[in-house]
Amino acid sequence: MSPRLPFGEALRAELGSPRRPRLLESSPRSHVWRVELGGARAVVKQAVEGPDAAERHDREVTALRFAARADPPVAPALLGTDPVERVLVLEHMDHHRPPGDWIVGYAAALARLHATTGPRDTGALPAWSGPGQHDTAAFLRLAETLEVPVPSHAPDQLDDLVHRLGEAPGYALLHGDPCPGNDLHTADGIRFIDFEQASLGNGLMELAYLRIGFPTCWCATTAPEPLLRRAEAAYHSAWRAASGTGPRGDLTDACAGWLLRGDALVQRAQRGATDHLARVTDRDWAWGTATARQRLAHRLGVVARMTAGRADLSGLSRLCADMRRRMLARWPKLTPLPAHRP
Repeated sequence: MSPRLPFGEALRAELGSPRRPRLLESSPRSHVWRVELGGARAVVKQAVEGPDAAERHDREVTALRFAARADPPVAPALLGTDPVERVLVLEHMDHHRPPGDWIVGYAAALARLHATTGPRDTGALPAWSGPGQHDTAAFLRLAETLEVPVPSHAPDQLDDLVHRLGEAPGYALLHGDPCPGNDLHTADGIRFIDFEQASLGNGLMELAYLRIGFPTCWCATTAPEPLLRRAEAAYHSAWRAASGTGPRGDLTDACAGWLLRGDALVQRAQRGATDHLARVTDRDWAWGTATARQRLAHRLGVVARMTAGRADLSGLSRLCADMRRRMLARWPKLTPLPAHRP
């Protein structure tokens, strides 16, 4: 049975009565409809499933109000809310097929989204949380399982990396899941949707998605180096134009942080209780456009290249290169991540 459109009297008094409701495909965590309001199309979204539904709704509402500070816009306009029913109403945006170099415009829009918040907004959203000691321990266990020697200074370098990520400066509005599909490419520019996991932190943690292969996303892709450099330059330029300064932080650290997180090998419902890095050696599994081993091999290669020549990450650089070589020797049919989004 289709869920009932949750459009109560308060929303009707504010926005009018919805017509022609159509249930749209969405994640299990929400119900989404397209409706007509006053002759224009709108989107109605209700957070469902689980005890955190109210928190996810509140996060999204807060993030959308922060994002509304951007000019030109980087998110759909928030037309109305019903916190009791965990409902928000958004302007409808028509999505067009992205161009081949879509990550350049995506990166610029992401920077403008990130720049909408600052120190004055501290506490309005949860602070971004990076990898911890349990992640580094799992990563080192994976190396041992793959029978790759761990350089003597690598554990201390990993501890220092985790500490740096925990102290990374910034109060950027982080989307939380800035995946292909959560970016609408419209005639008026890119708009981000689905802010249920929004937080405040360092923007480079999400710029890292482009190199590390969209770690929290079903759609994992890679791009050639010249295109990555264009996208990263576009991010820095847009950030500087919006804030007057350059972004702070370290992109290499951010990418290495995503490598350590075994939870970034599975979809959200499976995160939090299992050492997924340990599972990789026993079996591979598909998630969206890539398998877990494909994702891990890609991340190891990225971090090995980015850390090459850095004295403070020399042990990690060698370890990543050796682990990737061992993976490709053990599973020679592994292929690179797709170069194009579906």
